[in-house]
Amino acid sequence: MSVPKNETIVAIDGPSGAGKGTVARALARELGYRHVDTGAMYRAVAWQATYNGVDLADESAVETVAGSIALSLDGDRIVVNGYDVTEAIRTPETDVAAALVARIAAVRQVLVGRQRAIGEAGRLVMEGRDIGTVVFPAAAVKIYLDATPAERARRRAADRAHTSSLSADLVGVASALEARDASDRTREVSPLKLASDAELIDTTGMPIDDVVKRVLSLVRSKLDDSASKAEG
Repeated sequence: MSVPKNETIVAIDGPSGAGKGTVARALARELGYRHVDTGAMYRAVAWQATYNGVDLADESAVETVAGSIALSLDGDRIVVNGYDVTEAIRTPETDVAAALVARIAAVRQVLVGRQRAIGEAGRLVMEGRDIGTVVFPAAAVKIYLDATPAERARRRAADRAHTSSLSADLVGVASALEARDASDRTREVSPLKLASDAELIDTTGMPIDDVVKRVLSLVRSKLDDSASKAEG
């Protein structure tokens, strides 16, 4: 008997700099699952809206962009309307714009619909801020990664994919993360929060390989349990 699709979906949530991307990619590679970074979807919408000259305060216009763009998530590459924007969406400016876009309920509704469609096939590791609470609340495996603000700022400042030479100072990065945390946790729709049945892992001071091993062990245990129940 096959395992239900929700039993092969791994939801990874947490704030910026907690290690979601690195862990999710490694986990997907080990399991042979697809990896999807939902944060990149919000960034892509923000980038396209900005490129089109859309006022991000115009929620209807931003919703139109979200519903009309051709978005492809091919491995780690992000393609919008035929253009590879993988690097373009990883800038401090897009960080700010994405936080604004993520607060728009209609945009979240559109993108959550796309995310759930991706999950129809199962065998998926999806990372974001509301995967275990909103997108796939029935996912059997839910992980919430966190770390101290200082640790997250240090990681983000060292990540060239998210910073520029003008923004890589720790004070500036820490301030930006604090603003993003506040935006994510206080928005009315799908705020960042720990799902009641998620496994909380504090990654502060942990080598990333150790985090991956811990999460992989947990996921395999959950998948084995699900397979046993399906066979029974």
